[in-house]
Amino acid sequence: MGRLDLTILLLVLSVLLEVTEASPAQFSHQRATAPGDIIIGGLFPIHEVVTPVNYMGSNSFSTPQLRNCSRFYPKGLNQALAMIHAVEMANRSPMLNSLNITLGYRIYDTCSDVTSTLWAVQDLTRPFSDCDSPTNSSPPVRPIMAVIGTASSEISIAIARELNLLLIPQISYASTATILSDKIRFPAFMRTVPTDEYQTHAMVKLLKNNKWTWVGIIITDGDYGRSAMESFVKHTEAEGICVAFKAILPDSLANQQILNFHINKTLDIIEKNAKVNVVVSFAKSSQMQLLFKGLLTKNVSNNKVWLASDNWSTAKDILKDVNLSDIGTVLGFTFKMGNVTLFHQYLKDLESKGEDEMNSLLKEFLKQPGIANASQAVQALITYSDMVFNIQMAVGAIANAVVELCRIRQCKTPTVIQPWELLIQLRNVTFEKEGVIYKFDENGDINLGYDIYVWDEHEPEGRGKIGEYDPSNSSFIFTKNLSDFQNVVSKCSNSCQPGEYKKTAEGQHTCCYECLVCAENQYSNQTGKFLDADACSQCDANSMWSSNHSSECRPKTNEYFEWNSAFAIILLTLAALGVLLLFSMSALFFWQRHSPVVKAAGGPLCHLILFSLLGSFVSVVFFVGEPSNETCSVRQVIFGLSFTLCVSCILVKSLKILLAFQMNLNLKELLDRLYKPYVIICICTGLQVIICTVWLTLHSPFKKNAVQSQVILLECNEGSSVMFGLMLGYIALLALICFSFAYKGRKLPQKYNEAKFITFGMLIYLMAWVIFIPVHVTTSGKYVPAVEVVVILISNYGILSCHFFPKCYIIIYKKEHNTKDAFMKNVYEYAKKSSENIKGLNGTVPQSKMENLVYIISNPSLVPEEEQKIDTVPRYHESKQPF
Repeated sequence: MGRLDLTILLLVLSVLLEVTEASPAQFSHQRATAPGDIIIGGLFPIHEVVTPVNYMGSNSFSTPQLRNCSRFYPKGLNQALAMIHAVEMANRSPMLNSLNITLGYRIYDTCSDVTSTLWAVQDLTRPFSDCDSPTNSSPPVRPIMAVIGTASSEISIAIARELNLLLIPQISYASTATILSDKIRFPAFMRTVPTDEYQTHAMVKLLKNNKWTWVGIIITDGDYGRSAMESFVKHTEAEGICVAFKAILPDSLANQQILNFHINKTLDIIEKNAKVNVVVSFAKSSQMQLLFKGLLTKNVSNNKVWLASDNWSTAKDILKDVNLSDIGTVLGFTFKMGNVTLFHQYLKDLESKGEDEMNSLLKEFLKQPGIANASQAVQALITYSDMVFNIQMAVGAIANAVVELCRIRQCKTPTVIQPWELLIQLRNVTFEKEGVIYKFDENGDINLGYDIYVWDEHEPEGRGKIGEYDPSNSSFIFTKNLSDFQNVVSKCSNSCQPGEYKKTAEGQHTCCYECLVCAENQYSNQTGKFLDADACSQCDANSMWSSNHSSECRPKTNEYFEWNSAFAIILLTLAALGVLLLFSMSALFFWQRHSPVVKAAGGPLCHLILFSLLGSFVSVVFFVGEPSNETCSVRQVIFGLSFTLCVSCILVKSLKILLAFQMNLNLKELLDRLYKPYVIICICTGLQVIICTVWLTLHSPFKKNAVQSQVILLECNEGSSVMFGLMLGYIALLALICFSFAYKGRKLPQKYNEAKFITFGMLIYLMAWVIFIPVHVTTSGKYVPAVEVVVILISNYGILSCHFFPKCYIIIYKKEHNTKDAFMKNVYEYAKKSSENIKGLNGTVPQSKMENLVYIISNPSLVPEEEQKIDTVPRYHESKQPF
């Protein structure tokens, strides 16, 4: 359309608010119209304040009249021009030209008021009722097939109920209330924007990403505001964000006194909640303008973040009385916008028109403060282009639906199609804009997502885009760094430090809490789900541990009696020294095997005892290091069998002494026949072999992991305490028998008294193991094996000290005592002393005692084989003589 068409278009735009008083019948003059085969209604807020002219007092009313509209709203004018331009572009499109049909419109000013909008809807739907009137003689007026509008959700809800009666399709370009997606209550409502459900979810996600958990919300009273607040609070509760306050401003802007009262009340709330540094607002732009102006008189931090809904996120005129630095940072959510270059060019074409050619709306706009000429007016209108693309989509959807219907019908004829038919077609229509395919979803919505802007006075449009929000995957894509917001803290309580958890007092918000220290084996940190956790997390008791006030769990270390511990080194050194002593003694005894001392000590039995002690010393190695099932079984069995063999050999020696000391000669002959040393050793050791075999077969010892508070103790479980006790008890029984037999022979010759040494050796063994048993049963830890090793070493060294060290001393340092003569002399002195003691009691030596003395002197256990050939008879007769 050329310049002439544009002139006609501007002339067609008539005055919307030139009437001071009008009746409903005259409302048809307050509109901009253009003829066409298919008529589309348009509802736009070109003014934003109304005052009733019929109110005359609390109980006085006059004839219903229209309200006066004031306070010009350039954004609404821009939206009306956007619809006009979109209709013009559709009429020039090949798809409508091919069918020889055009779109027309009737556009009304809603004055941002429900009542005024309902008057407009009544006028829009009049042709449907007038056509049925038999007295109507005027030319038929084409009824509207669809309505585009409005911006306000509250107004859209009101008119949708009326349009539902005729199923006239309504396509809103800005109403986002969630309730409008309910197709049962609003079957004819559609929109080219997403619902507030997506916007509030995006806002809450942004709050959570920045850790803003203590926020306030401001809304305008009405269906839109309360629906948005309900949705916002629902999402904040799900994400653990608390709403510190909810401020509700009145919907009406006409009563300035009431509005100021609520503005001041909201300012007091903001000032009182000093910790709330993030405020979410779904209020009107004019209300936010008053609110920001009032902040200058309050003691409110200018470090706040204002999260603006699409309701006022692009209304830069809010800052005409304040500086952005005085109020903080404004983050705004706006609907994604397509290419509107053609519309901007359309506005620029208006500059060439003189004031006489402009309609009253444009003339009124030129009189606004800050607008000096048409060029400035156009530049100002260009900045209000956030809704243009949504309006273009609405017109495009209607045009495509009309094309589909008019391909099979003659749309030149009035009423050939009905609104409900167009509604069906709209719900299924697919249309293209700039190469992108669009379609209404099952709720009648088109969801393009949101652009996120930060207000910046240095930007040409007063704001700069910093990111986008994609509702399909609930994700943000930021094109600029948000480091400016990292210093903004909006929390009721400071975050708990690692190792602490929050404790909320009863009756308080969950975001207001105190931090308590985590107990032992519990932890908390500041990542993921542990951020200011309600309770500390428990460490895995089987493998992890932590001290109190911990931020993480530490792995439990495996603990056992290590090779490199100082205690283990000392014990192993002592065991190695014992083995060295055994080999040295064995070599010494073998070298002196024909000496009286070695023969009197048992001869070959000494080597057998030393060999058994070797096994006992070797068993110590299996008590050190990380245990295994094999080492747990081997260590006890090796010790048990080797020490049993040792005690069995000592038992034979003690039994030999018993036979030699104060025995009845008849009984002595019987015991001599039964005395078979190696048979006794085999029987005693064999019983222990049976015990150990049964133990290993039925209840074998095994490795056990004892989980403790900070470590995992690797230890051996004896399998059966009864069998373990039976093994040790059997050795103790043999040792006790040895002790009993040896105790009776404790008065034999001093230098060769085996009984005394056996007594002390067995006494050391018994005392050591009596002490070990309660310690082993009542204690736990990695040094429990060391306790048993100590007892084993004490037992071994006790036997070495009592049985072999004295003999080694005689062999090496007292060689004069290791002769036949010295040995016989010692025996003779012992016999002489014994006879004197007996004679001293009654003056004579009894025959039985004298016979025993003869036996003692000639006993094989005391006299080497070479000396046993000495004639004892003279000694016997000599002993009868008084000393």
